[in-house]
Amino acid sequence: MTNVKPQQVFILPEGYTRTQKRDAQSNNIMAAKLVAETVRTTLGPKGMDKMLVDAMGDVVITNDGVTILEEMEIEHPAAKMMVEIAKTQEEEVGDGTTTAVVIAGELLKKAEQLLEQNVHSTVITKGYMIAAEKADEVLSKIAIKINPNDTKMLIQLVRTSVSTKAPGEAESFIKKIVEAVQKVTENGTFDSDNIKIQKKVGKSVDDSELILGIIIDKERVSPAMPKKVEAARIALVAQSFEVEKTETDAKITISSPEQLQSFLDQEEKMLKKMVQKVIASGANVLLCQKGIDDLAQHFLTKSNIFTIKNISSSDIEKLARATGGRVVKSLDDLSRKDLGKAKVVEELKIGNDDMVFVRDCSNPKAVSLLIRGGTEHVIDEAERAVKDALGVLKAAIEDGLIVAGGGAPEMELTNQINKYAEKLSGREQLAVRAFAEALEIIPRTLAENAGLDPIDIIVGMKAAHDAGKVWAGVNVFKGGVEDMLAQGVVEPLRVKTQAITSASEVAQMILRIDDVIAAGKLKDGGGPPMPGMGGMPGMM
Repeated sequence: MTNVKPQQVFILPEGYTRTQKRDAQSNNIMAAKLVAETVRTTLGPKGMDKMLVDAMGDVVITNDGVTILEEMEIEHPAAKMMVEIAKTQEEEVGDGTTTAVVIAGELLKKAEQLLEQNVHSTVITKGYMIAAEKADEVLSKIAIKINPNDTKMLIQLVRTSVSTKAPGEAESFIKKIVEAVQKVTENGTFDSDNIKIQKKVGKSVDDSELILGIIIDKERVSPAMPKKVEAARIALVAQSFEVEKTETDAKITISSPEQLQSFLDQEEKMLKKMVQKVIASGANVLLCQKGIDDLAQHFLTKSNIFTIKNISSSDIEKLARATGGRVVKSLDDLSRKDLGKAKVVEELKIGNDDMVFVRDCSNPKAVSLLIRGGTEHVIDEAERAVKDALGVLKAAIEDGLIVAGGGAPEMELTNQINKYAEKLSGREQLAVRAFAEALEIIPRTLAENAGLDPIDIIVGMKAAHDAGKVWAGVNVFKGGVEDMLAQGVVEPLRVKTQAITSASEVAQMILRIDDVIAAGKLKDGGGPPMPGMGGMPGMM
C-alpha cells in the first residue's frame, strides 16, 4: 500500500488571517498596553494634554481620556475594548476614564509577566476576579459617608474633578457648577439634562455665568419688539401661529378681487384671534416651539409682546421647568395659570450673536451655564470639565459615599489585597498579587506626571499605609506624601469602583482570547487586514 499525502483542508475563504495562542494573546495585550500608555501622561492635575488633528485639519486639545480615545479612531479590536471601558466610565460616572484605561493596561502588563512564567490565562482571570471582588469590599469599608447637601464637600469634589481641565484655580467656576446642581436637585436625585450648557468665545473661564433660568440661542422675531421685559409672564406654546392647511385637497375658484380680499381678511382674522388669545392670558412674553406667520408677528409687535419662534422641544421643556409654566399644545387651553414667570427676559449680544436670557426665575428646576473662554479649544475643554463635574456630583449626591484621591485608595487596596493573597493557596495567589501591584500604577503615574521621583513616593506611601494612614496619597503640588482627605482631594466612591471593575473585566476578557480570525482585504478595494493580525492562512 502506497503512502497517501494528507490533503490540505481550507475552511476559511482566501484573504483571512489567523493568529493563535501566545501570538494572539501577545498582540492583543500589546495593543491594549499601547492605548493605556497613550493616555497615561494625561492623568492627574499635572497631566499633559494631547493635540489631536483629524483628516479635515480640525484640532482637539484635551487631557480627557475618553475624548482622546474617541478622536484617535482606533482600529485594533482589542484596543477598541479599552475605548469601550472609557466610554462606560464616562456614561456611568463622568470622570475617571483615564484611571480605568491605565489600570486595565497595567493589569494586562502584569498578566503578560505571569504568562511568561507559564501561569495559565484561566488561572490569571480567576485570580483577577477574586482580587476585584476583594477590592470592591475594601473600598466599601473605607468609604466615607457624606451629607449630599454639604456645599463645602461638593465644592471639593468638583475641584478634584476639574483640576486637570479648568485653567488656573477657576474657583468661581467651580462654585457656579455646584450651585447649578443644587438648584435642580429634587428629592436627592439630580438629572444633568436640567442644566443647559451654552458656550460662547470671549472673556475668560472665570467670567462664565450661572443663569437661574434658560439661555435661548435665538433672537426676537422683530426688532420693533421690546428688547427687555421685566416681571415677565411667559406663554409657552407648542402650536404654530400659522393658518393650517386642510387635510383634504380642494380647488376654489375666485372670480373677483373682492372674493380674494375676503379670503385674505378671513386669514387675518384667524391670526388676529390667535394673538388675542395670548393677550387675553396676560402674557407679555411668547416662546413658541413652532413657526409664526409674518402677519401674526405684526400683531404681536403691535401688542408689545416679546416673541421667539422655532424653539427646540428640549429647550421648551427646560423653560417650563425653569419658569414654572406649562407648555400648551393648543391656544384654546392657554390661561393665566399656565404662564411661567421670570424677573427678566432680555435679548443681549454675546460676542457677535444675539441671545435671549430668561433669568432670575423664583425657583428654577432647570438652569443654564454660560461658559466663556479665550478660544474655542479652551471653552470645549471647560465644557468637558463641566460634564465630568456633573457626573461626579450626581454619583456623590445619589450614593452619599466618597474616598480620598491622590492615589490613596489604590495604595490602600494594594496593601489590603496583598495581605489577603497570603491566605490563598494555589497559583491564583500569583494573579491576586499581580492585581494588587497593578493598582500602584495610579500613584506612580501621578508622581511621574508631576515630575516627582516615583520610587520615593511609592516607598513613602507604603510606609504610611502600613502605619494605618488610609488616606496617605501623592500631593502633586507640594511634592510629598500627605493625608489627601485633609487636603480636600476627594472623589465619589463610584468613580473608583466602576474604574476597577471595568478594568478588571476587560483585562479578563482580553486574556481569554487565544485565537483571532480576521477578514482580509475586500474585493471592492476595502482596507487591508488589521495590524498585528498576520499569521496562518485560512487553513486548519
